[in-house]
Amino acid sequence: MTEAAGSKFEQMRREKRQKIVQMGIDPYGQRMPEPEPSQAIKAGYEEGRKARCSGRIVLLRDIGKLIFLTVRDSNGSIQLGFSKQLLADKWEMIKLLDLGDIIWAEGQLGKTKTGEITIWAEKVEILSKALLPPPEKFHGLSDQDLRYRQRYVDLWANPEVMERFRQRSAMVASIRAFLQGRGFVEVETPMMQAIAGGAAARPFVTHHNALDIDLYMRIAPELFLKRLLVGGMEKVFEINRNFRNEGLSTRHNPEFTMMELYQACGNYEAMMDLTEEMVTHLVEKHCSGWELPFGEVTVNYARPWRRATYAELLRECAGCAIDDIAAVRQKARSLGLHEADKDDAVVINDVFEMTVEQTLVHPTFVIDYPAAICPLTKQSKKDPRYAERFELFIAGMELANAYTELNDPDVQEANFRQQLRGLSEEESMAKMDDDFITALKYGMPPAGGLGVGIDRLTMLLTGATSIRDVILFPLLKPEAKEPKNE
Repeated sequence: MTEAAGSKFEQMRREKRQKIVQMGIDPYGQRMPEPEPSQAIKAGYEEGRKARCSGRIVLLRDIGKLIFLTVRDSNGSIQLGFSKQLLADKWEMIKLLDLGDIIWAEGQLGKTKTGEITIWAEKVEILSKALLPPPEKFHGLSDQDLRYRQRYVDLWANPEVMERFRQRSAMVASIRAFLQGRGFVEVETPMMQAIAGGAAARPFVTHHNALDIDLYMRIAPELFLKRLLVGGMEKVFEINRNFRNEGLSTRHNPEFTMMELYQACGNYEAMMDLTEEMVTHLVEKHCSGWELPFGEVTVNYARPWRRATYAELLRECAGCAIDDIAAVRQKARSLGLHEADKDDAVVINDVFEMTVEQTLVHPTFVIDYPAAICPLTKQSKKDPRYAERFELFIAGMELANAYTELNDPDVQEANFRQQLRGLSEEESMAKMDDDFITALKYGMPPAGGLGVGIDRLTMLLTGATSIRDVILFPLLKPEAKEPKNE
């Protein structure tokens, strides 16, 4: 629709709104008796029963003395039948309704000759007169950017989008219930922090005027949640936002939702068990079957899930041993990776990310990462070169990260002070948090810690291949401005 055409339609709707006002009717409604969800009305259908609904008009057929409307709410849609005989006092107003208007109606349930469940309205009220018409073409890749920018239209124009976000909400509720049922306590920790710690990421910086100090939007809640372990809270979790000043992609949004938890007397093996149990619980409760499509692959979530060491996967996919650093660096060069001025552990991880991760389609726990890239993790008692850490990969995408948490204050302080060669200060997680070290000196129990990306989990379980499809208002590039004609 051109801008001129849009202005024409808006003007026509403004004229209709004015006529409604002249009738003494508020075109933006008032409080009404609470409507029933459309799907509940259909599921509990009983001919002659009174029902009331509200929703946005998405279909309108005017056949003279009868008007049939389809209204859509957050649950689905239902048909309304308007008869001039029953609604004579509102008929003039009804004739001014348009697609996109939001209405409320009450009447008896019945079925049309074609078997369509219909509310034969006896009362009707307008709740909001839409001045802009529904978009003609709101589907397809050509309008994908518009759909993200105008999510307020996308939600009612495309029922599958509404359903995906309802699924997301239901799954988050299930995660909460799952954890609370196992004794975890939900908490909230600061989003503005004096020190950006707990992950390797570039933070957003903000300024507190009253104190005249710079603060960081948190990149992870980890160090505060561990302080709660010190305080005696033995099982804690948080579902909330993290902020990382990084690029945009189909798998990355600078503001994202993370579920992070800590369990005293646990370790990374306990976290593997918990993760596998939690995700399969969600699949069983919210999905249809154990095999779910995701893009061009089908993921099998049936237990047990594969557990493979970092070293064996590197050998399997990159063709080089983890302790043959010359071979690893040669592989890095062959992949076009810059490796000359980087620490060995960083080069190994670069090669791992390039060669291994995309091959992990079905749920796979990658265990025992190089200790040098895990400064918050306990080293393996079997081999101190490795850390008791896992990352869970599904469909080539990292979904979860977990540790056996380091609780020795002296070792933790030494790790914080050690900077990996090739990483800048702002990109490294090795930043000194003196207060956290002080907390550890009071004694933190051995623990397992886990972080799960809620956005990516929703992607996987709903089949959405872009993170923008599971975030209601994703960050987008500024719209290109059309040049003005001089």
